[in-house]
Amino acid sequence: MTSLLTTNNNRSKNKLATLFTTGVSIAAIGAISMTAPTLANAKSIQPSSAKYSFTVEDKYKGVATRTLSKSGNAWNYNVKARVAGVASAAQSSTFVINGNNVSPSKASTTYKLLGIGRTHNLSFDSAGKKVTSSYRGKTTTSNMAQQAFDDLSLEVQIRQDLLNGKFSGNYYMAKKDKVEKTPFKKSGSTKITVPAGTFDTVRVDRVHDDNDRSTSFWLAPSLDYLPVKVSQINDGKKMDLELTKVN
Repeated sequence: MTSLLTTNNNRSKNKLATLFTTGVSIAAIGAISMTAPTLANAKSIQPSSAKYSFTVEDKYKGVATRTLSKSGNAWNYNVKARVAGVASAAQSSTFVINGNNVSPSKASTTYKLLGIGRTHNLSFDSAGKKVTSSYRGKTTTSNMAQQAFDDLSLEVQIRQDLLNGKFSGNYYMAKKDKVEKTPFKKSGSTKITVPAGTFDTVRVDRVHDDNDRSTSFWLAPSLDYLPVKVSQINDGKKMDLELTKVN
């Protein structure tokens, strides 16, 4: 019985950690063929800083900050989030934007849940069409037939696609041990109100093959399609995130 309870507690913690890190990163979306031509006059997102509030399972309340900056040709995206006394997470991604195409070079995710931490690192070789993942002492290299992305560079790619009318819905994400096709779809436009104000938004949903999971993003065209709201359910556990301030 003790063993079973321990196993169930560990599973619950793992599910909460997955929901927490996925939610606060606004696990995103995007990718196009690595051989696709760039757009000579493509529109581009601009540097920004934003703050969010979020709730996990209607009882864990936290805050997150997201900072997108540029130095030379290199872009850096950093996210920090925490639920006081329960969990914290930090993510970073470095990439370049050529025309409409986002090309990541490296990314890192670190989270701590109830004092226990994990770090996942990704290194991208777009020329060699490979991505290397390092997690818990294990290193895995996967082929990229199409450009794969980490959470944050994926978000930027989908925003670029929406800015330039290139959203396709057929995207790829680099996981811990593989590259996985990650489809999305547009689900209409709507006006929503969050603590930061009222925004016209485009809703984008991730297409899951599991009925126990759902992920929806409300992206504001007036903010270069910055997410102003995210709602996610993973194995019955719900996470809601809302924009509180943007600079």
